[in-house]
Amino acid sequence: MGSISDVKGIKVGHAVDSQGITGISVVLCEDGAVGSAVVVGGAPGTRETDLLRPSYTTNEVHGVFLTGGSAFGLNAAEGIVRYLEERQIGFDTGIAKVPIVAGAVIFDLGVGDPRCRPTPDMAYAACVDAGRGEPLSGNVGAGIGATVGKLFGPEYLMKSGLGNGYVQLENGVSVGCVMVVNAVGDVYDPGTGQILAGAYDRKSRRFLNCGNPQESGGRPGGFEDLAGRSTTIGVVATDAPLTKEECRRVAIMALGGLAQAIRPVFTPFDGDTIFVVSTGKSGHGSLESSGLRAPLVSQIGIAAQHVVRDAVVDAVTGCRGLAGIPARCDLGL
Repeated sequence: MGSISDVKGIKVGHAVDSQGITGISVVLCEDGAVGSAVVVGGAPGTRETDLLRPSYTTNEVHGVFLTGGSAFGLNAAEGIVRYLEERQIGFDTGIAKVPIVAGAVIFDLGVGDPRCRPTPDMAYAACVDAGRGEPLSGNVGAGIGATVGKLFGPEYLMKSGLGNGYVQLENGVSVGCVMVVNAVGDVYDPGTGQILAGAYDRKSRRFLNCGNPQESGGRPGGFEDLAGRSTTIGVVATDAPLTKEECRRVAIMALGGLAQAIRPVFTPFDGDTIFVVSTGKSGHGSLESSGLRAPLVSQIGIAAQHVVRDAVVDAVTGCRGLAGIPARCDLGL
C-alpha cells in the first residue's frame, strides 16, 4: 500500500517521545500547496483552520502537522515554522517569507506521562526526518498515544495509531492520506462490517459495540468524562491542480471515509478534522476551460473517501499494544 508521500510535492516525517508516549507527524509542502480544511468534531484543537477557509486571502500552505499533547501540542508548530523559515519557504509578504503551517491535535495525555507533550524541537526533527525511509504505520508520530473505543470507559479501550492510504486514478492523479485515529467509537472493516478495534471486554472477549444506540446510551456515569479526549485527524493530499474551494469540497467528501470506518463519529467529544492540500504537480495543468472541473473534483473526493477509510483501518491493524493497552494483534483477533 502506498501513502501520502507518494503524492508529488509531499514529504512526511515523524518524531516520538517513547517515554512520555506522545508524538508528532508533519506533512511538508515545501513548494507551497493550495489547502483547505473541515472541522466537524465538537471538541477540536486546531491551528490556522480559519486561514484555510475559501473566503480568506491566503491560498498557500507549506506544512500541516498532526500532534499529540492536546492543546499543549499546538506549541510544536514553532519548530516547523523555524525549519521552513531557515530554508526561505513561506508566503512572500514583500518583507519576509512567512511559513503557513496548519495543524490539529489529539488528546493522548491519559496514555503516557501527561507532563510530556510534543515540543518545537520534536517538530523540527520530524521535518528533518521528512522524506526519509519507507512509510510507517501504527505506533509512529502522533499515533503513538492514540486509542479507540472510549465510549464505555478507559478499561475497555484499545490501542490505535497512525494509518496511511493511497490510490492513483486512471488519469494519473494521485490521492493519498495520513490519519491519526483516536476516536470515541469503534473502528469497522467497511467491507465486512466487522469491528476491528474499539471498546473490548477482555473478560467476556467481546466488543461492546459503541455504534449500537441501545447500548451506547446505557453506559454508567453518562458521557461527562469523555469531553475533549478523542478525535480523528488527518491530511489528504492530491497532485491535481485544485482551487481552495475544491479542496474544501474534497475535505467534505473525505469525511464519508470516516463515517464508513468509525461508529459513532463526529460526536461532541471528538475533534474530527481533515485537511486537504493540492500540490498541482500531476502534469495536468489548468483545467479551467475544459468543463471537467466538477467531474475531476468528484473523482478526487471519491478517492479521498477510499484512502481515508483505508488509513483508518491501517491505523488499528498496524499498531501494537502499549502502556498496558492492548492492540488487535495482542488479543488474537
